[in-house]
Amino acid sequence: MDRRFFIKSSGVVLASFGVMNAAPSFLQRTVLGQTRERITGRRKTLIAIFQRGAVDGLNMVVPFGESSYYDLRPSIAIPKPVAGNAEAAINLDGFFGLHPSLAPFKSLWDSKRLAIVHAAGSPDNTRSHFDAQDYMESATPGVKSTPDGWLNRYLQSKRDPENSLFRAVSMTQTTPRVMQGKAPTLAISNLADFNIRAGQNSANVQDGFEAIYDQTVNDVLGGTGKETFEAVNYLKKVNPSQYQPQNGAQYPRTPFGNSLLQIAQLIKAGVGLEIAFTDIGGWDTHVNEGSARGQLGNLLQQFSNGISALYTDLGQRMDDVVILTMSEFGRTVRENGNRGTDHGHANAMFVVGNSVRGGKVYGQWPGLKNDQLYEGRDLALTTDFRDVFGEVARRHLGTSNLQTVFLGYSTSDVKFKGFLT
Repeated sequence: MDRRFFIKSSGVVLASFGVMNAAPSFLQRTVLGQTRERITGRRKTLIAIFQRGAVDGLNMVVPFGESSYYDLRPSIAIPKPVAGNAEAAINLDGFFGLHPSLAPFKSLWDSKRLAIVHAAGSPDNTRSHFDAQDYMESATPGVKSTPDGWLNRYLQSKRDPENSLFRAVSMTQTTPRVMQGKAPTLAISNLADFNIRAGQNSANVQDGFEAIYDQTVNDVLGGTGKETFEAVNYLKKVNPSQYQPQNGAQYPRTPFGNSLLQIAQLIKAGVGLEIAFTDIGGWDTHVNEGSARGQLGNLLQQFSNGISALYTDLGQRMDDVVILTMSEFGRTVRENGNRGTDHGHANAMFVVGNSVRGGKVYGQWPGLKNDQLYEGRDLALTTDFRDVFGEVARRHLGTSNLQTVFLGYSTSDVKFKGFLT
């Protein structure tokens, strides 16, 4: 007796595997896992997005109510909100506004699905991109010897009853620092090309994966490798190139937009995705940053269009999804001589989801007067990024032991900002 297995809500049919016992073991777990989730509750998913290069948070979430902002940025400041001016900041609360290229975020803000945490970041004072990204992804500021990333430690701290191969997926060429560690993860650069990497030590699987499977699975890859190849075959059969976004969502036709589209596809396929990661670079705006238009504005447009499309595409599934953005540090308050900004300190983070207490900028605003700046040049830090990560880990993902996730740091409910229900 043959069966066809339908991937829940994906609109794509998986070719017949024959009887259930002939299906790959990971798929059997997926099908059974979907049944369990319907009985015991739905799986929560975190989508983490890293803005690599240090985005200018002061031009992204604009403190237009602060006169010093305009004094220190005579050529690149975003104008105060003015009705009919498409190049002015988008008013949020009478003090903060969005860069005009973030217009797709306004509806999320109005519906209270978008929260902002400002003046957040690392207590370490490094202005090195490499070190700051390492510290943020390991969640151990100032410590370079930490062997694993905080998301991997989260995976280690909480057992997955379905043992899903797709529990943690990074839509990147290689496994990012934040997901490296003992817990199994996948880095997939493109579902359609099946360029897949399992964990941080496995060989890259590109063309002719069936032949590689036949030659190596018994000798080198073992059981995990076998299931990885089964996963590749599974993705091939559901034909990712035929995926159609829902609810009129239109993703940017860029690598970033494509990575978000594929994350949505994995969520809809019901393969047990719990942690998804991707990144977008180009934020190191030392020269000709631009104001409403230009280098920063173009990137922010792609960034907001992508996240807005992801939210729209997932629809009601956003009840169980939180999108969290981060960047290694902010930029100087004063513009430099090249109409850009240099490496700074604190920054802004976005949190999106139906469980978010949105429509609010969280965190204590330190001010931009000279005596309020960090080292006389940067936005001062008032929220440790680990407290933002910790709130997501506890209140959304449900980890019970934050100390094993955030090594050497005591985060707790009293330090949370309250942006999640």
